Amino acid sequence: MARDLFKPNDSAQETEALLRSLRELIQDARQKVLRAVDAVQVQTSWEIGHHIVEFEQGGSARAEYGTRLLQTLASSLAAEFGRGFDTSNLRYMRLFYQAFPIRDALRHELSWTHYRNLLKVENEAARAWYMNEAATQGWTTRALERQINTLYYERLLASSDRKAVAEEASGAIAPLHTPREFVRDPVMLEFLGIPGVGRLLEADLERALLNNLQAFLLELGRGFAFVGRQYRVSTESKDFYVDLVFYNYLLKCFVLFDLKSGELTHQDIGQMDMYVRMMDELKRGPDDNPTVGIILGAQKDSSVVRYSVLHENEQLFASRYKLVLPSEDELRAELDRERAKLEQETSSGDAH
Repeated sequence: MARDLFKPNDSAQETEALLRSLRELIQDARQKVLRAVDAVQVQTSWEIGHHIVEFEQGGSARAEYGTRLLQTLASSLAAEFGRGFDTSNLRYMRLFYQAFPIRDALRHELSWTHYRNLLKVENEAARAWYMNEAATQGWTTRALERQINTLYYERLLASSDRKAVAEEASGAIAPLHTPREFVRDPVMLEFLGIPGVGRLLEADLERALLNNLQAFLLELGRGFAFVGRQYRVSTESKDFYVDLVFYNYLLKCFVLFDLKSGELTHQDIGQMDMYVRMMDELKRGPDDNPTVGIILGAQKDSSVVRYSVLHENEQLFASRYKLVLPSEDELRAELDRERAKLEQETSSGDAH
């Protein structure tokens, strides 16, 4: 009779209920870990920025020393704790404190990558709005970046139909971060000092694309000579880094390449124009021709390539440069081919 009382369906339902409970428990635990690490990284970045600014404001002697301060600090901190504390990241931390001097006003729901995106917003009111909206709406870092790049705040203020603008903006928002995305975040991994964990990072993908592009250009045989990667161009107050710099001895000019993930924006184009102008002013020799820039948008579906030439040099570009430099179609095809190859290798690695 005891066997008759056993009901397989009831047992299966109980097991499924148990699995649901365990899934919820694990997902909740992972989210707590993500939020905890995010909060600590944001707090630490704010504190570091605070210390740097307070030190720099400690007198005229320190202010003069401040131009070299970040490089001095980075040489020690990066060697001990990793790339998360190099000159570029320390500068972000200083800007972070200057943009958000009241720590209690920060939103704990946001990550350090969120705040790095917010630093691109110069208008204080817009920056505060994006911060609060991102926290309230649960925007991912990519969603926040999209809203900033498409001037969501500014369009809301200017539009008489705010509901339509809001609906359009919310339509492209991605789901919340997953733990897999978390361990692929190079900014987080640099902070923790454990780069290279998990799948091929987006930073690694970009590095591989640049490696291939460098080889591709040198193999073209059209006068390209390699100058540098992450090539620094500095003003009195800021350092800028260009992904790839070549000198073309047939054209007698510098050729700059900057790789961007996702869709190209007006800000990206403006940035390259600035790089071109700075190279002309700071690096170009008396016998050199004007610098030309090339922006590469390594989009997942289809890459985009744009040449950046200062307005006064457009005729020179059309008549001479185009005869030597690779076409946009050539560069785009090479990017797409290499990206597809790398992603296939990554997917094969995940399957194992």
